[in-house]
Amino acid sequence: MNTRTCDVLVVGAGAGGLATAITAKKHGLDVVVIEKDDCFGGTTAFSGGVLWVPGNRHGMNDSDEAALTYLRNETGDCFDEVAVKAFLRHGPDMVEFFERETAVKFVPTLYPDYHPHVEGGVDVGRSILAAPYDIRGLGPDMARLRPPLKTITFIGMMFNSSNADLKHFFNATRSLTSFVYVAKRLLTHLKELALYRRGTQVTSGNALAARLVKSALDLGIPILTGTPARHLLREGNRVTGVLAKQGDSELRIEARRGVVLACGGFSHDVQRLKQAYPHVRRGGEHFSPVPAGNTGDGARMAETMGAKVDIRLQAAAAWMPVSKVPMGAGRFVAFPHLLDRYKPGVIGVLRSGKRFTNESNSYHDVGAALIEACAEQPETAMWLVCDRRTLAKYGLGFAKPSPMPLGPLLRNGYLLKGSSLAELARKAGIDAAGLEQTVREYNLGAVQGEDRQFGRGTTRFNRYLADPQHTPNPCVAPVAEGPYFAVKVIMGDLGTFDGIRTSVVGEVLGADQQAIEGLYAVGNDRASIMGGNYPGAGITLGPIMTFGYITGRHLAGVEQGLATAGKAREVA
Repeated sequence: MNTRTCDVLVVGAGAGGLATAITAKKHGLDVVVIEKDDCFGGTTAFSGGVLWVPGNRHGMNDSDEAALTYLRNETGDCFDEVAVKAFLRHGPDMVEFFERETAVKFVPTLYPDYHPHVEGGVDVGRSILAAPYDIRGLGPDMARLRPPLKTITFIGMMFNSSNADLKHFFNATRSLTSFVYVAKRLLTHLKELALYRRGTQVTSGNALAARLVKSALDLGIPILTGTPARHLLREGNRVTGVLAKQGDSELRIEARRGVVLACGGFSHDVQRLKQAYPHVRRGGEHFSPVPAGNTGDGARMAETMGAKVDIRLQAAAAWMPVSKVPMGAGRFVAFPHLLDRYKPGVIGVLRSGKRFTNESNSYHDVGAALIEACAEQPETAMWLVCDRRTLAKYGLGFAKPSPMPLGPLLRNGYLLKGSSLAELARKAGIDAAGLEQTVREYNLGAVQGEDRQFGRGTTRFNRYLADPQHTPNPCVAPVAEGPYFAVKVIMGDLGTFDGIRTSVVGEVLGADQQAIEGLYAVGNDRASIMGGNYPGAGITLGPIMTFGYITGRHLAGVEQGLATAGKAREVA
C-alpha cells in the first residue's frame, strides 16, 4: 500500500472541489485532489458555466437587501439567513479572488432572474459566465478534461451559453453575415478535430472546468484521476484521511487539516433516488445527463461517520426535462431541453393531449410542473409538439433545424411525424381528440401572439431564450400546417439539491448538529441554500464556488468571521 500525506485532501475534481483546493493552496496549505473518473471537471464540464452571484463586479447596480429579499421569497420555509448572508457577502469576493489570483475569468450575461416579477428579483446583472478558453493551455492534461455533453454540441463544437452563437446558426440559411460566421466556425473546428481529435475552443462549463484545472495545476496541486475513494480513515472522533484505489493498488492519503467531500451528489444513486424523487418513487423513469460517476459516494461515506443526509427540500434536485437519444445497441444519451421550449410554435402536452404549464419557464419550473401534473399517471412524461415550419427554423430537441436531415431520427423513433395531429397522436400514444382541441384553443390566441392559458412570453426571462425577431411575442406562434412533429420528454436533473448537512464553513454535521472533526463537504454533496427552488441562471455554480472559497479559507485558518458548528449562528 502506498501512503502520502497532505494538509487537505479533496475528493472530487468539479468546481466545488477545485475551488476549495485552489483557495486552500493559495493560503499556504498542501493540497491533493483525487477523482473517481479518468477525467476531471465533474458535472461542471457538462454545465452551462453560469454563476449566479448578486453584487458581482461584472453586474449592474444591485444590493444585498434586494438579493436577500429575493432569496427569502424564493426559498420559503427553507430560508437559511446565516448561510444566505454568507453567500451574498462572500460571493463577490470569490469572483474577485479567482479573477485576480487564477486563470479563471468571467464575462457578464444578460440573463434575468428566473422569477424577475418576485420582490427582489432583477432583469439583469446577477449571472456571469465563464469566459471561453483554449484548452491547449492545459498541455498534455488536455486529454484528461471531461468532454462536453455530446447532445449539446454539433460534431463536438461547443456553443456559448450567451446564445450568440446559436443565433448565427439558426440564421445561416437566411443571412450572409450568419453564413460567413458559421462557415468560419466550422472550418476552425474541423481543423481542431484533425489536429487534436476534439474541439479546443471550449465555452460554458467546459471552459470553467478547464480554467479551474489550469489554475490548480499551475499551483502544483496533484489531481489524481482514476482514483476513487473507498472509505474514510478515522482516529478517535476525527476524520484523518481516505483509503483510495489507484489502479490495482491501494492508496492511503492522510490529511492533517481535513478531508473535503466533493463527489458530485447522488444523481445516479438508484436507492437514494427512490427516496428523494417523487416520480421515481411511484415507479417512473428518470434519465440524468450528469456524469455517471455521481453515485452518492460522498453522502454514503459521510453517513458512515454519523453525518446527517436527509431529504427535506421541496425539490431534491435541479429538474431538467430530457429526451432519450438512441445511439444504437440499446444505448441512449440524454438531450437536455434548454432552448427549444422557449421558441414560438413549440408546445408541451401530456398523454391526455393537454398543455399543463408555461413551456417558456425555466427547466426546473417546467420539470416541477410536469412531476405534479403526472402525480396520478403511470409515467412522468410530456411531448413537445410543433409544425414543419417551426421544426425547420428552430429544430426540436436533438433534431436540428433545416437543412440538417431528419431521416435517421425518424427511423430510430426519436422524432415522430404525422401528416395530421391525429396521426401524430396515434404514433405518440397521445389522446388524439385532446391534442386537436388543445392546438385549436392555443392557436386562437397564438395568431395574435397571446398564450391565453399560461401567459407565455409575459416575463423578461420567458423572452430571453425565445426568438426576438418573432413579433409580437417571441415565445408564441400557432401550431399551423402539417406535417407535425413530436419528441417525448421525461425527467432528468442537473444535479442534486438535497445533501449532507453542513455548517456555513462546510463542516459536516452529525445527527446532533455538531461538527464531525476533520470532515467537510462542498459542491452538490452539500445541501443547497436554495431550498429546492431555482431562482436564476447559475444558482448551483455560484454558491458552489463561493462556499468552496469559504471552506478553503476556513481550512487555512483565515475565515474567522463565519459561524461554525457549536458557535453562535451569526455572520460578521
